[in-house]
Amino acid sequence: MKKLSILATLACSAALMVSGPASAGNPAAGKEKSKTCAACHGADGNSASADFPKLAGQYYDYLVKSLQGYKAGTRKNPIMAPMGANLSQRDIEDLAAYYSSQQGLEIFR
Repeated sequence: MKKLSILATLACSAALMVSGPASAGNPAAGKEKSKTCAACHGADGNSASADFPKLAGQYYDYLVKSLQGYKAGTRKNPIMAPMGANLSQRDIEDLAAYYSSQQGLEIFR
């Protein structure tokens, strides 16, 4: 019986990990907040220039961690540093939710 209880606990833990972050942002709010980002990253996160990364279709957690890094100064980029400095945690989560929900274009054509 103890083994069954441990197995059930592990299964529930795995299901929670697969379902994603509990406090995921709001994609609709992220779309509204992304207007400043569109100049470099494109309106939907599919940048037209190889100089700027494509954000559409990136993993939510990756986008959150990247934006937090720019805000904290642990991730260095002279363009993104001032952009990230003004973001709240909610802004970061909303932007990540929006861009991760967008369809990324093929990298290689």
